[in-house]
Parts: sequence; C-alpha cells; structure tokens
Amino acid sequence: MFTVDRLEAVLLDQEEAFLGREGGVPREVDLDRYLASSQIVVVSGIRRCGKSTLLRQFAERTGEVLYVNLDDERLFGFEVGDFEHLMLAFHKLHPGVRVLLIDEVQNVASWERFVRRIHDEGYKVILTGSNAHLLSGELATRLTGRYLQIELFPFSFREYLHLKGVEQERLTTRKKAELLTHFDYYLEHGGFPEFLKTRDDELLRRTYEDILFRDIVARFGIRDVKMFRQMARYLFSNFTKDASYHSLKNALGIKSAMSVRSYVQYLEEACLVFELYQYSPSLKKQYAGPKKFYVADNGMRNAVSLRFSGDWGRMLENLVFLELKRRGEVCYFWRDKEECDFLIEEKGQIRAALQCSCTIGDENRRRELAGLTAAMDRWGIGRGAIITYNQEGELQIPGDRRVRLIPAWKWLTGTIPRD
Repeated sequence: MFTVDRLEAVLLDQEEAFLGREGGVPREVDLDRYLASSQIVVVSGIRRCGKSTLLRQFAERTGEVLYVNLDDERLFGFEVGDFEHLMLAFHKLHPGVRVLLIDEVQNVASWERFVRRIHDEGYKVILTGSNAHLLSGELATRLTGRYLQIELFPFSFREYLHLKGVEQERLTTRKKAELLTHFDYYLEHGGFPEFLKTRDDELLRRTYEDILFRDIVARFGIRDVKMFRQMARYLFSNFTKDASYHSLKNALGIKSAMSVRSYVQYLEEACLVFELYQYSPSLKKQYAGPKKFYVADNGMRNAVSLRFSGDWGRMLENLVFLELKRRGEVCYFWRDKEECDFLIEEKGQIRAALQCSCTIGDENRRRELAGLTAAMDRWGIGRGAIITYNQEGELQIPGDRRVRLIPAWKWLTGTIPRD
C-alpha cells in the first residue's frame, strides 16, 4: 500500500520533470475538440511515437493539471486500490484541479474501474498506453462507450518538416531542393521523434525488441519465441508484398496457419505490422484471401531487417499506406488481371484509386496504368492518381479519364493544386 506522503514525493518529482519537458512539435491532433468533449480521452500508439509529449501539449492548452506516470519504478506494485491515496495526494498538491493526465495506464490492473469512477465525478481524464494494451475492443468493454481514442503514429512528413523548421509555402528552387533532401531522409529513416533528434539506429532496434518482448511475447505468453521473432523479421524484410497465412506457414515452417494468424494479430495490435485486405464485396473472401503487409516506420524497418536494391519503391508505398492510416482512410488493395495498390472506401463505396511508383517511364507505364485504369473502370472513377517520387503531370486516358502524377512530397504535405 502506498501512503499519501510517499505518493506526494513521487508526484512532485514527476510534475517537475513533466512541466520541464519541451512541448515538442505540435501534432496533427485537434486538441480543442478532445478537451471540449466530456468523454475520457485515450491516446494509444506504438512505443516512442510521442504519446507523453502529446500529454504535455494537452497540459499547455489546459493550464494546471494532475499528472502521474505509472511507468515509474517507484510505483512498482501500484494497485487499483492505491488510486484513492493518489487522489488524496493530488488534492493536497493541487486542490480544485479537475484535469487528470495518466501516462502508461496499462501498468495497473483493473485501472478502468478507477478511471470510470473519477470520470463520473466530473474529472477530465486523458490517459496513454501502448496499442497492444489499449485495443478498441477492450476499451469498449472497459470504458463502456465513455471514451474518444487518438491513435498516434510516428511523425508525418508535415510534422517532420515542422521539426526541421522547413517552410512548405512559397517554395523557391533552392527551398524545393532542400525539401526534397529532407524527403529523401524521411523516406528512408521514418518519423520516430527521438530518433530524428539522435539519429541513433540502436534506438530503433531497442524499441523494436521492446515491443516484441515486452508488449507481445510477455503479454500473450508466446512459447516459440524464436519462430515468432523470425516471422516478424520476415514481414519487415518483405513489407508491401502479399502473402496468405498458409504461404507464411510454409515459408517459415510454422506448425499451423492459425499460429501465423495469431502472430500477425499480435504484431498488428502492437502497431508494428499492418494487414491490408484484398477488396471483395464478400467479407469471407477478404479474410480468406491474400493480404499485403506494411510496417510501422521505414526507419525502424531499415534498422532491423535486410535491405534490397528495389526498396525505394516499396518504402514509397509503405509511406503512402501509413499516411492513409493517419488520415483515417478505409483502404484495400485490388487485384483482378491487374493490380491497384490502394482503393479508398467511403460509406461503403469505392471513391478513389491510388497507385504508387517512384517513376513512370516506358518500362512500367503500361503496367502501372493498367491496374489503375482497370480499378477506375470497375468503380466508375473519372480521375486516378499515381504517387511518384518527384514526377508531376497528367495523363489523358481513352474514355475521357485522367490520371494525375503527384510527387509524394506534395501529396504528403497537402500542397496539391486544386482544379
């Protein structure tokens, strides 16, 4: 049992460190919307993507707050019953303050009982935890519809440019060259905030290992750790490629396709790997068919797995997928006789088709256009787009259809001219 005095000392130390931390790069999150809501706010995401810094930004917006980090070793053994003494310590330090920020809430079993009670008493509660522990399905059960969830990712390219102090407007030739240099770096090294400050690949490797062992192996009691680790590495090395559970089982020598399915689910829950389904009106066919696999961050992928000569195109495709995730798009890939990288669905209808290719030339023009235009024809889409490295223009296709070539840096920054 933690005494009020003991907790007060820890809270004072934590508050000093928390308030002394820089606010960091403003994230693309509508803070005012979440603060105005009466709901509990849950910030989830992969390790080291900036969840604690987002809490600091919430604190800057609200003023005085109550803050506790439950990942502090001095709170080892903290149980749900200790929250009562925690609140007494808070009341001594900050009487009348009604905004409570809880970092790494998953470290306390049955935390939701306390959070529900304190929310019902009129406190504004904002909490963080890793995706592997704060799944939407679990939250719906634990918080019974009283929450809004923010899924945080490593920096977008816009946030990266903000970190680097690069202006995105009024681009001169020199500034455009500078922006493209930054894009090259971001494409290869990704957006983990701490890595961008230190440029230490070891940080990415440690984060990857922590997720595998602390968030997945320990939580789900995986017995064949070697095989699980091998499959994670295989998916990272072969990102953007498609596979079925059975083909992965055969390629890796795993005993059953059900084990593969479970492993993939664990990796996806921890936000390390994402599955993209092949589009079909039949959910059964979607689940049974091949999937394409994408990874959380190009930099992490390159730090922990094998590199191949054709990786630039795959890194570009992975980047586009992650941005679609950030934007909250519902997307699929599509394959008939040809293949289209991304179909975007809205309200049950396919409304857009995207292809990814570093360049469009004589060698690949027919192939890239065939998959895209087949998708456009199938769903009556008048305009399609190919996201390129830095190629821009418009292709007129028979049948009064148009395909835009959009440089990835323009698409990622939202600086595409309207017409």
